[in-house]
Amino acid sequence: MDRHDFEIPVTFKHRVIFTREAFAPQNRALADVLAEGGGRRVLVFLETSVAESWKGLSEQIQAYFGELDLDFRGVRIFAGGESCKADEDLVHEVWREIDHGHIDRHSYVLVIGGGAFLDAVGFATSTAHRGVRLVRFPTTTLSQDDSGVGVKSAINGFGKKNWIGSFGVPFAVINDFRFLESQDADASRAGLIEALKVSLVKDSEFFCWIEENAAALAKLERFALEECVRRSALLHARHIALAGDAFETGSSRPLDFGHWAAHKLEALTNYQLSHAEAVAVGVALDTVYSRKKGLLSKEEATRVLSVLAGLGLKTYHPALDWTDKMGARRVLAGLDEFREHLGGELTVLLLSSLGKGIDVHEFDTVLLNESIDELHAEWDGENTTEPFRA
Repeated sequence: MDRHDFEIPVTFKHRVIFTREAFAPQNRALADVLAEGGGRRVLVFLETSVAESWKGLSEQIQAYFGELDLDFRGVRIFAGGESCKADEDLVHEVWREIDHGHIDRHSYVLVIGGGAFLDAVGFATSTAHRGVRLVRFPTTTLSQDDSGVGVKSAINGFGKKNWIGSFGVPFAVINDFRFLESQDADASRAGLIEALKVSLVKDSEFFCWIEENAAALAKLERFALEECVRRSALLHARHIALAGDAFETGSSRPLDFGHWAAHKLEALTNYQLSHAEAVAVGVALDTVYSRKKGLLSKEEATRVLSVLAGLGLKTYHPALDWTDKMGARRVLAGLDEFREHLGGELTVLLLSSLGKGIDVHEFDTVLLNESIDELHAEWDGENTTEPFRA
């Protein structure tokens, strides 16, 4: 046998930019970052809902690139939302546009929209020519504070969330805070769950800041919202860049706190329950379970659930109680699916304190069912404004 092993180190620059009015003539943030790569052509994909909210945006984008030394190939507008990830239709449309526009590996694709739209377009660009330079413009709270700065792109498959996808560091992520005004208030508020999540597993000081500013965040006051998004995005990006497992080759997924149940709830409801809403329920469930398991103190669990309530986020959905023919709660199958997705031993992060998680490899089904019962009981009490009583 003649064997030779070669280490192939690969480094990426993860550019994350915060600005307002990115396509205003005097704003050089985008122009400067594109100049770094020396690309030749630019093609823009814009989500329909964003285009409808910002009349004249396509013309503004065209005018912006008219002042740059780049071959602008136009704006293509497509529908987004979770349905754009349900099949490969949008992916094929993006491939066709990339081919028609002669967009190569030295060109740029800009994608402007919410998380699902970024996911589908991002997957298409990561596979066209084995990777076209992608510049993301997340437009929602959820995508700006979490997924938009991530390195994953995916669509759904085989009844499972994000089953088909790829890893790839975007050329740049530009969080234009002005776009946050294009979403409705409920969606904007719900997107704060990922900021709360990352504070719980990474930064207790950030959790305290969210706790102190919960009222302002619930009212979507501009300064509080933008600061929350900025801090959350940077925590997510730092973990991806510095934790040593950007492409998730291992089993530990601290940023997926609350997500095993969330992904299953989305699938059970045929994605009528949004990702943000599902994560809020999943975070609440794993917080209660952490307390029942003796990992998290009663006081800290109460604080977490009180913040969820203060932000106006619901901690229960009836799908938690949907059962199979054997009478078992169907959401619990999400644990097996999560293990299969990881490709090995079940590893789920729970809370040991505010800002600190602990990996566990098995769940007590009795305690888990009791945790769901507790969330259901609180929901039955219609306790939407009072702090959660752990």
